[in-house]
Amino acid sequence: MNERARHWQYDELPGVDLLRARYVRKTFVRHTHENFVIAAIADGVEVFHHGGGDQYAGAGALALVNPDTPHTGRAGVPEGWRYGAVYPPVDVVAEIAAETTTLRGTPGFVSPVMDDPYAVGLVHQVLRAADEGNALAADTLLRVAVTRLLRLNGGPIPRREVRTAGARIAARARGVLEDRMAQPPTLERLAADLGTSPFALLRAFRDTYGMPPHAWLTDARVRRARQLLDTGSTPSEAAVTVGFTDQPHLNRHFSRMVGVPPGAYQRERKNVQDPR
Repeated sequence: MNERARHWQYDELPGVDLLRARYVRKTFVRHTHENFVIAAIADGVEVFHHGGGDQYAGAGALALVNPDTPHTGRAGVPEGWRYGAVYPPVDVVAEIAAETTTLRGTPGFVSPVMDDPYAVGLVHQVLRAADEGNALAADTLLRVAVTRLLRLNGGPIPRREVRTAGARIAARARGVLEDRMAQPPTLERLAADLGTSPFALLRAFRDTYGMPPHAWLTDARVRRARQLLDTGSTPSEAAVTVGFTDQPHLNRHFSRMVGVPPGAYQRERKNVQDPR
């Protein structure tokens, strides 16, 4: 069974990533998204590790992930899974929540899996409308879908407060890694510069951000590479800029987090105004 995926944007839905894919052997490593993930399963089963355990989303269900939440992804049955996904930005979801719900604070999803064939259909209609260049339908259906999901499965996202000494050290370590993305220090050097031990830093970082520093850095590099590709850098240029050894190194990690290779990703972004 062939795997296929298309990751694109539609100009009339600013900042919203769109994905349509069938995966069988694909495995997504632990990663995060800046935007919300609303993935509507059409066939098969997706399994994703989220919040300390495996979650299962089958046909007629949605996989829902809040921004900056570590998660994975893989097939839950031999035939894999087929799905469509929209990735609305935080400000778009907040605007919809303020207008159509009673949620206060930063809105998000309470449960990572929700069985709702009607909402699944709405997500696929958004993708179809974007494909056809129907701006009015795409925008309307996206807002209807997000409103429905927030009303049925919405709540305020708890803010991650940097209160403990460990969380403060983790936040400082994250700042160093952001500043030195292309040439990061070793764990031992980073810990020494922050006045702690390697294992204490490793534990604090994992507790605060849900993954160890090296995995967080790979995730951050892929995010940054996406931004560079969106602004016209070639995959090879983006790879070197963010600290990967070469383009194949970027290709491997990019595909395992975004779902498509960087070249295919960039080609679709350049063609956002060409409805199919």
